[in-house]
Amino acid sequence: MLLLHGSGPGTTAWRTWRPLCEALADRFELIAPDQAGFGGTPIPAGRQAARALWVEQAIALMDLLGHERYSVVGHSMGGAVALAAAAARPDAVRAIVGIGCMGAPMPLPHGLDRLWSARPTRAGAAEVLGLIAPRPPGERGAPTANGAPDPAAVEDRLEAMLAQGEEAYAALFPPPRERWVADLRLREPEWERIAAPVLLVHGARDQIVPWREGALPLLERLPRADLHLLGDCGHSPHLARPELVHRLLAHHLEINA
Repeated sequence: MLLLHGSGPGTTAWRTWRPLCEALADRFELIAPDQAGFGGTPIPAGRQAARALWVEQAIALMDLLGHERYSVVGHSMGGAVALAAAAARPDAVRAIVGIGCMGAPMPLPHGLDRLWSARPTRAGAAEVLGLIAPRPPGERGAPTANGAPDPAAVEDRLEAMLAQGEEAYAALFPPPRERWVADLRLREPEWERIAAPVLLVHGARDQIVPWREGALPLLERLPRADLHLLGDCGHSPHLARPELVHRLLAHHLEINA
């Protein structure tokens, strides 16, 4: 199973997928790379961090590891990369899971614009957490009683944002940011090449990729897609409702093995 993270500032594969890896490592072989421009993976010289590069690297990694058939799970931006990889290699990708998934034609959502423009300050880190919310009460990262993000979660996110570097992140999605949404949109020939069954999991209160603009068009375009819409859940259902999402994901991948 190839796990592809999203695009928020300070994002890494391990921060995104640690709960899933800990829950499912005994059932699946899990591969979770930092995509170019995030974590420990630099952008190659002379290249732009964009969908073409992320797809190219994802496919090359699985080829290098010798995996001829595999599933791909993607969150947000990573969902668009997962769909594009499946279109590029329909012979290899046997199942797809898109969580808060991009890839459909849509205008730049206001929440995504704010996420991509966030800067490594405490206010910026708090805004990122607020955009990702809501989460169940009492969970790390959930808002406190006065509606503010948990201070420990703010410090944790700020540390990750500072580790990535302000200039490095700002260079990924400079304005006008509509072009990066357009870059992540699949083109008409690609939709026809996606043969694998697709599970879409989306939060009904997603502020970054609203489900009506993200998941619903994907459901209409992908004939083998199913959608699970989770109420009172934001942009990261795999972190906000991990037990449910892990069950849905494992079932989808096992029946399509």
